[in-house]
Amino acid sequence: MNIQVNNMAAKWYKEELDMENSSFLRYFVRYGGKGHIPGFSLGIKQESPEYIHTSVKVNGITFFIEESDKWYFDGVDLLVDFDTKLNEPVFTYQPN
Repeated sequence: MNIQVNNMAAKWYKEELDMENSSFLRYFVRYGGKGHIPGFSLGIKQESPEYIHTSVKVNGITFFIEESDKWYFDGVDLLVDFDTKLNEPVFTYQPN
């Protein structure tokens, strides 16, 4: 399982969440919403990691997923792109 975050999405997070270089952004599984597994979706939270499963650093921000959430990404990679029409990040789950 890998995470890919494009530069425009990283810039959006940095500006919208007032993040500094060396910040951390966690993607976590939450109950409800629409994701690649029915009944679950992704949430985001600025916090320091405890047990990183996978991570990527883009524009000074470390985007990561904890070990406790790895089940949600079994068999897929998380691609975080930026939708210029909606002006927000979008998630794609690509089989790995």
